[in-house]
Amino acid sequence: VQLQASGGGLVQAGGSLRLSCVASGSIFSINVLGWYRQVPGQQRELVARITSIGRTNYADSVKGRFTISRDSAKNTVYLQMNSLKPEDTAVYYCNADIIITGVGPYEYWGQGTQVTVSS
Repeated sequence: VQLQASGGGLVQAGGSLRLSCVASGSIFSINVLGWYRQVPGQQRELVARITSIGRTNYADSVKGRFTISRDSAKNTVYLQMNSLKPEDTAVYYCNADIIITGVGPYEYWGQGTQVTVSS
């Protein structure tokens, strides 16, 4: 199983970006999908997560600005980021709890995508 994240980049403060993460491999089902971020020298922190029934939760710092969604048919999770701030600058990682052909769930991480917000 692999998670492939994309969509990061450089944007000015107030701008928007949309991250995508596709899960591939011998996937039976995916429970929770999430996005985390990490700044050098700091711990990785939860940004947002979404369950298989669409229940979401967000870090307080992104509520009202970021929206997580998923396309279960495509094994894909998205993170729409609006009103970006310089403090949102980080490497963003997707995360998934995946059941493989009836075994699991196991936790997987994507490779990370850099988001840089300039002031």
